[in-house]
Amino acid sequence: MGKQTSLFLFVLLIAGLALYIGLSQPIKLGLDLQGGTQVTLQAQPTEEVPEIIPEVMQGLETVIQQRIDGLGVSEPLVQISSTDQLFVQLPGVEDPDRAIEILGDTAQLDFRRQRIATELPLDERGEPIVGENPDEIFDRVGLTGDLLRRAVPQAPLQGSQSWQVVIEFEPEGAERFADLTQELAGTGRSLGIFLDQTLISAPVVGPEFATTGIRGGQAVITGNFTVDEATDLAIKLQAGSLPVPIEVIENRTVGATLGAESIQRSLFAGIGGLVLVFAYMVAYYKLPGLIADFALLIYAVLTFAAFQVLGVTLTLPGLAGFILSIGMAVDANVLIFERVREELRAGKSLYKSVSEGFNRAFSSILDSNVTTLLVCGVLFWMGQGLIKGFAVTLGIGIIVSFFTALTCTRTLLLMAMSVSSLRQINLYGVRSELIKQS
Repeated sequence: MGKQTSLFLFVLLIAGLALYIGLSQPIKLGLDLQGGTQVTLQAQPTEEVPEIIPEVMQGLETVIQQRIDGLGVSEPLVQISSTDQLFVQLPGVEDPDRAIEILGDTAQLDFRRQRIATELPLDERGEPIVGENPDEIFDRVGLTGDLLRRAVPQAPLQGSQSWQVVIEFEPEGAERFADLTQELAGTGRSLGIFLDQTLISAPVVGPEFATTGIRGGQAVITGNFTVDEATDLAIKLQAGSLPVPIEVIENRTVGATLGAESIQRSLFAGIGGLVLVFAYMVAYYKLPGLIADFALLIYAVLTFAAFQVLGVTLTLPGLAGFILSIGMAVDANVLIFERVREELRAGKSLYKSVSEGFNRAFSSILDSNVTTLLVCGVLFWMGQGLIKGFAVTLGIGIIVSFFTALTCTRTLLLMAMSVSSLRQINLYGVRSELIKQS
């Protein structure tokens, strides 16, 4: 009895810790539950890349993923959906237009040398204008964004209201930048900084750098940027340029209201199902059914805590996987209790019947759980997105249900049998007249 009490206290301790985790940490919700943006992007061939091959799509996927990571989106989904299309989900994104702009810009950064010392005209924002053909004014020198190491936004300096972007070159880029600035220093010719063929800044290098150029591999891009513009530019530069242009062919926005309604309906369905299961277990299996209901509550708390600890993003298919795992947990208890009733009807003692019931049901429970876990593994390995979420929640639920069925239920039954008033056979769903007399 002391062993069972200690085990029961241990289970309660784990359940209490899981409950604390569940109440203290928010559950990560997927796009279908918290709202967000869903975009389909199509790769466009160019003269340099006339055919969209798998390697191009893989490079495109990598750059898009890095840009999304820069946005700070929680649990995004980026996957190749066809030979030339990417499927992107951005849960919780409140400004889809900004996200699409960041994803869609090619972001080809290019540093160029002005040919002749001529003052460039400015637009209404004070930005330099080069016209439709910048190659007539600036020469390319091979210093591009591919040679960048990092790019970060910088807050306005004292006396300024414009944000800037600080960039750092790789060693090769740093050497080229030093040579370029040394050549332009003191000549009056500007250093043209282009993004996707658009001039965003044209600083003039001072004569003090005529001897060595600007060393250190760092530069500052100015352009009357707001905080969002500077942040977006830094994200695109940090992630690198797209290998080919892309076009947004589908854009869907899932509202948070729809997600909240889905959660509410799922909760009502889950609670309703649990109530029916609880009532059936008590009505049919009596005391063991009541014990199974308590074990199911512990199972639910442990499962949700596992979701949060493992960082599982909950979606509607994920909720379906969790509810299905509840059915598996109930199934395990049903197998055990039916075995116990068979042993009781055969005239065996209560303690021996419970012990034999668990032992004989173990192989059936193990087989069903292992086969289901194998299916979950295949779904996770071969599936994408929501299918993986379903596989993860179902798999976690199966593992936890196996633990609760064979530990919580068994411990509680053995503790119940230690109370004399709870040893009556009719409390275990078996009428005494149906018991065989030995």
